[in-house]
Amino acid sequence: MKRIFIYTCALALAMASFNCGGTKETTNQEEVVATETKSEAPAAVDVIAQGEALVKSNDCKTCHHPVNKIIGPAHTDVAKKYDFTEANVKMLADKIIKGGTGVWGEIPMSAHPNLSQDDAEKMARYVLSLDGEKEH
Repeated sequence: MKRIFIYTCALALAMASFNCGGTKETTNQEEVVATETKSEAPAAVDVIAQGEALVKSNDCKTCHHPVNKIIGPAHTDVAKKYDFTEANVKMLADKIIKGGTGVWGEIPMSAHPNLSQDDAEKMARYVLSLDGEKEH
């Protein structure tokens, strides 16, 4: 039993040494990811990807689909209706947070008061990008 323990510890130590790469300095993983993201993709694409992740992680798919109307409009229909401008990003973010009714029918959109303005704007940017338009 003692031998198994010693072998297990030795194996774990060897694996840790191999994975660490010996004498390399370690860096903060978040800094590495942030640097790679900045150098590989423009900031606008990163914000849209963040917005997509937020849309997918919230309850949006309960009422919205990227291309088909469910209870609310398809996200691509929203993108076609509104120009991709800062004013429309802010207006849609406000609707995401406060909810609303009347623009797409009488069924109200649920409010999402727990979302930050920044996150709601990222979500709006993602939705407005779905028709291929770039922000202007």
